[in-house]
Amino acid sequence: MSYQFEKKTIILKEGQKAYFSSDYHLGVPSLSKSQEREKLIVRFLESIEHDAQVIFLVGDIFDFWFEYHQAVPKGFVRLLGKLAQLADRGIELVIFTGNHDMWMSGYLRDELGATVYRNPVHFEFVDHKGAASQLLVGHGDGLGPGDKTYKVLKQVFENSFFQSVFRFVHPDVGIWIAKEWSKRSRLANINKGEERFMGEDKEWLLHYCKEVERQQHFDYYIFGHRHLTLDLRVADNSRYINLGEWVTQQTYASYDGTLLNLLKFNS
Repeated sequence: MSYQFEKKTIILKEGQKAYFSSDYHLGVPSLSKSQEREKLIVRFLESIEHDAQVIFLVGDIFDFWFEYHQAVPKGFVRLLGKLAQLADRGIELVIFTGNHDMWMSGYLRDELGATVYRNPVHFEFVDHKGAASQLLVGHGDGLGPGDKTYKVLKQVFENSFFQSVFRFVHPDVGIWIAKEWSKRSRLANINKGEERFMGEDKEWLLHYCKEVERQQHFDYYIFGHRHLTLDLRVADNSRYINLGEWVTQQTYASYDGTLLNLLKFNS
């Protein structure tokens, strides 16, 4: 298979960093727990805004998100307000859709000025000294071998015709159906053990990274989706980084153009 990726260049200013986090899953397991986690995420964003040039939200920020033409899911006002504030300060926002919030359209782009991607993207980072590094960033769902059922479902979910049909369902009904589906999907993953590390031979995203690396070099492959914090070798000068999640772990990555660090936010 031949891999081709959209490429973007980011020139990091001296003293500035890129930050990466994913899998907030806002909306579950309850309103109170979700709001508690949302406040924690806002505190995290406040803690990095002094040196953040670009913030990457790498998918599944919401446990469910679907944009009707005139409606979006209610809630998440603390996060959205903070992101708007960051954007107004000139901090670049890059958002990837995940398997739980793939139905983003133009709302976050129009309201926040965020750039929204649906597939992995090649980011070339150039530091203030002119040194360049190559990162491949994406949510990670549907990549690599295995998970054939989900890959078929993803094609259905991403089909514009089926999305149009779903928009005819009243939001109260449609969002309830989607939340029930999301909950059952998560429980199924837990029961199958897919949210624990089972060895490099079964880490499908690592297999994917190695396949890509044989064709094109990246210093770092940065993904979410797995709900695990991972730093694994792809090649001698290449690492696969998984960002973990915020339901229990509160992990993220910072990158200054040279060093990438996996960190845990302690409020």
